[in-house]
Amino acid sequence: MKRDALPLHSVSVTGVVVRDDGYVLAIKRADDGRWVPPGGVLELDETPQEGVVREVFEETGLKIEPERLTGVYKNVKLGVVTLAFLCRPVSGEAGPSAEATQVEWLSPEEAANRMPEARAARVADALRSGGPFVRSHDGNALL
Repeated sequence: MKRDALPLHSVSVTGVVVRDDGYVLAIKRADDGRWVPPGGVLELDETPQEGVVREVFEETGLKIEPERLTGVYKNVKLGVVTLAFLCRPVSGEAGPSAEATQVEWLSPEEAANRMPEARAARVADALRSGGPFVRSHDGNALL
């Protein structure tokens, strides 16, 4: 296959925002109703850290500070590679937006129960030492 005929990948970012009490920021997506950490597609003119700050703010109104890369996740069905960052809240109050019908602070256990496995893994990986972790998934389950 010629190089220009190969499918392209999209790059997205996820912010695993953790408060001092260990609770994790989660949104209920407006488009599919799933609970996930906030994030979205990285724009061409921004760094991954700038992108995660922008996406979390757009979806929740919360200003955050990325601390470290915690994982790289490939959705093999859609060709999306996501960079996940452990983040801390800096200012603002998290609330709903056009992209998030609900915003809640969840315990790690609640996040694991509410989120699809592929999204819950981003939270679990961000809370673990080691990493960054590299995983593949089909949009819901890890492969």
